[in-house]
Amino acid sequence: MSIPQTDSPKGLAYAVTAYLLWGFLPIYMKALAHLPAAEIIAHRILWSLPIAAAVLLWQGRAGDVGQALRQPRLLAMAALTAVLISVNWLIYVWAIANDQALEAALGYYINPLFSVFLGATLLKERLSRGQWAAIALAAAAVVLLTVQAGRLPVVAIGLTLSWGIYAYCKKSLPLGPNQGFTLEVLLLTPFAAAFLIWQAAAGQAHFLQAGWGQALLLLGCGPITAIPLLFYANGAKLIRLSTIGILQYIAPTMIFLCAVLLFGEPFDGARLVAFPMIWAALAIYTVTLLRQAGRRRRDRRDLAAGRAQ
Repeated sequence: MSIPQTDSPKGLAYAVTAYLLWGFLPIYMKALAHLPAAEIIAHRILWSLPIAAAVLLWQGRAGDVGQALRQPRLLAMAALTAVLISVNWLIYVWAIANDQALEAALGYYINPLFSVFLGATLLKERLSRGQWAAIALAAAAVVLLTVQAGRLPVVAIGLTLSWGIYAYCKKSLPLGPNQGFTLEVLLLTPFAAAFLIWQAAAGQAHFLQAGWGQALLLLGCGPITAIPLLFYANGAKLIRLSTIGILQYIAPTMIFLCAVLLFGEPFDGARLVAFPMIWAALAIYTVTLLRQAGRRRRDRRDLAAGRAQ
């Protein structure tokens, strides 16, 4: 797949919609906060599968998943990404239910910088001084929060590690994004179904206990999981990497605003210093990203001009 050199309006619409939906997700998850996080994740998996499968059937790509199921190495890679994404979901749902949405926002703010760090350490990518400064500033913010609270910000670090490693491993998965997501939820579905059956047998299931409103919310866990991921996967094909790098701050900013303005989580003490440090780190990272994109565009123009002469 070639990397887009311009931003398609359709691609921008897809990507912005995905990030907005992820930004509103805490409100949805808060409505289910009285349920066990594992039960919510099981429903997210179970009801995502029909949507993902329907998209593949519509695209005529369902055979790709069938072929993947017959390749042990690819299947093992997909199993790893499936575990990572389910761990990420579990931490996120628990955080929202337990008034830790600010830490969740922190985790997703840090994630782009962690991805850059992974690229430098595992892929030996060269980083600019600005990028190293951004990583150092974010690390200092985490240290500040740790010292102030007397413990690591476990939710933020857990979300950063699980999503960052998931994204890194996902790049090595030789499947399209829609096929990869379908395969992941397909592999997780037996475990989700077994958990819900065990829960029902133990008399602990909540699917219909509180009426149709709660049942519909749990059914809705499928669309609110699958649709943003599918929007993002298709939008990312049509816009530049530098644009994605900027748009990805939409979701954690909305999570931050939900935490402070809607959920009333305290934004004081070390957080008043740490969050501006993170925002400054992201500003530095964004500037370096835009400068790199500008240099690449100039290099392409110079190359094209040279060929024309």
